[in-house]
Amino acid sequence: MSRLSQLFTRRSAQPAGSPAPEGSGARRRETQEHLAEFTRTRASVEAYIEPPSVDQPTTILLIAADGEWTRRRVPDAVAARKIAAELAIPVYDVNFTGYPQRMRDWNSAQRKR
Repeated sequence: MSRLSQLFTRRSAQPAGSPAPEGSGARRRETQEHLAEFTRTRASVEAYIEPPSVDQPTTILLIAADGEWTRRRVPDAVAARKIAAELAIPVYDVNFTGYPQRMRDWNSAQRKR
């Protein structure tokens, strides 16, 4: 659903068992837990901040030493830096550093499977 149509669409009540709304505290905790678990279970994880685009909000991308990665939406770059600080991992801005080669290599290997 486009952002414009979201403005003019009535939202129905959340059905039981459905995921929490996007901006809710439960959703935020779920994201933080996922990122913490990813960091705990992989070696040498680094955070990369992806700036917002026309159709995507700001995101934080965690990349492990082997190139495996996960991406989650965040409110802004400040929030992404705060998350990286809480996880005690280095943080980079994709606009300045680009994506690491290990991520591209991992993606290529996954496509071949």
